[in-house]
Amino acid sequence: MSDSVCEALIKGVLIVLLSSCASKKEPIAVSGVNNNVNLTKGPVVSFPGDMLDQQSQTSSKPPYSSNYQSFFLTGTYAHSPALLKFIQYMVRQHGFSETYLNGLFSKANRLEPVIKLETPEPTTGPTKPSVGSWTRYRNKFLTDDHINNGVEFWRNNAETIRRASATYGVDPEYIVGIIGVETYFGRNFGKTRIFDALTTLSFDTERRSKYFMSELESFLLMARDEHFDPLKPQGSWAGAMGYGQFMPSNFKTLAVDFNKDGKRDLWHPHDAVGSVAHYFSKSGWQMHQPVTKRISFSKDPSIIELSTYEGNEFWQIYANFKVIKKYNNSNKYAMAVHQLAQAIKSRYQQGSAG
Repeated sequence: MSDSVCEALIKGVLIVLLSSCASKKEPIAVSGVNNNVNLTKGPVVSFPGDMLDQQSQTSSKPPYSSNYQSFFLTGTYAHSPALLKFIQYMVRQHGFSETYLNGLFSKANRLEPVIKLETPEPTTGPTKPSVGSWTRYRNKFLTDDHINNGVEFWRNNAETIRRASATYGVDPEYIVGIIGVETYFGRNFGKTRIFDALTTLSFDTERRSKYFMSELESFLLMARDEHFDPLKPQGSWAGAMGYGQFMPSNFKTLAVDFNKDGKRDLWHPHDAVGSVAHYFSKSGWQMHQPVTKRISFSKDPSIIELSTYEGNEFWQIYANFKVIKKYNNSNKYAMAVHQLAQAIKSRYQQGSAG
């Protein structure tokens, strides 16, 4: 056999052997965003629903935190079918890494006080209107401390409040009034970890579990988009956040970066002021238009009745009063915002004149 024939045969055998080796597939490692954990050796590939979607992949912003990574869900909710289903939904719908969500929810705490607050005691019979209920409610907010602190907040943020009022067409005193009723001008943001509250309300209560699951979805998207650790923010037991106590779904559509620093931060007074004004504007606020007016007795549908210790009060309400109620659907709440706003405005103007 000639040398050329032998060389050709050897090359043919080598090609067959190499092809056979190449057909043996290596295990595939699926990598989530910032996963940093290769479960097996081999090429890193992405599948739809396991990696960030195309829009997120092409974003110039850094991915969300990689501090939480776990192949399995552990901790309090390790055996929650509802949470496992929710995680799979977030992976498919929003491109979250499953290992990231497993690690994050492994750190979730069930909050028994939150469950009690969301599960009211059953009533045993018809309830009667409480005499003086408006007086008691009003006295929580119409205090000298509230008014003085409202004036101070306005003075400290005067230019921002003026600009927000002009930008969104909202009377400035009502921007201040909302923040006063909601968080006492930032003195009472709430001390409940929002992630724990929303997880508890989603998977340990029944009355509004679907609503809170939607809020939890919005909160996780908010944390990813704004690049903060979802285990850090604290707020109300129901998941409300910042100076204006926005729920995560409201943050998504109504929060604004009013100080133009590249992020929407509801714990910063400037962004909070702009966001509250934006909220009012989108809800239909009419600048320089009436809110409510005290009248004598009437049965007109546009009249509300509030109980005081001295007898009932009757108030004519207008469109702007209903806008305040979109923030919190309570006549007493809206009236407290209105009266606090007017009291702060009066004292603020007196101070400016003096």
